[in-house]
Amino acid sequence: VYTQIKRYTDAMRRRHRISPEETLALARLVGRRPDAEEVFREAGRFLAREAYKTISPTLRGMLRGLPSIVARPLALRRVRNLSGRYLNGQVKRVGSALLLEIDHPITAGAGPGSAGCLYPESFLRELLHLLIGSTGSVEHVRCRTRGDSRCEWRADWTAISRAAA
Repeated sequence: VYTQIKRYTDAMRRRHRISPEETLALARLVGRRPDAEEVFREAGRFLAREAYKTISPTLRGMLRGLPSIVARPLALRRVRNLSGRYLNGQVKRVGSALLLEIDHPITAGAGPGSAGCLYPESFLRELLHLLIGSTGSVEHVRCRTRGDSRCEWRADWTAISRAAA
């Protein structure tokens, strides 16, 4: 398992994708652990921190220092790009919320209940925290393991702007 994780980390640094079959096999292995929920949460946070490092330090500083009216559109663009690249997800702004949609999350169904869905949820929460200092909540509103057609997570954009201000 450690060798796989190291190989995945190296591939991510080189911006290479891991095959879905390999990722699913690792997710199922993690899902069997008694601490699967915490492992998925930490893995999502880790991926967000690594993805955040791919953004230029200048832009990262600007996102934290600029007024939210300027920073939020820049942050949204980064969230869209990174979610697409690392989660194969799409991010939309819907009213006062951000909506992350993933048609086939690799980790969905990998653990008991929707434990595998904590991975993208934690990714989104941590990425928003890193980009704009958000402490807002992220809610899992649709889930493939509950019979929905895709998984969706909603982050309150209004709460994010207040937290960043």
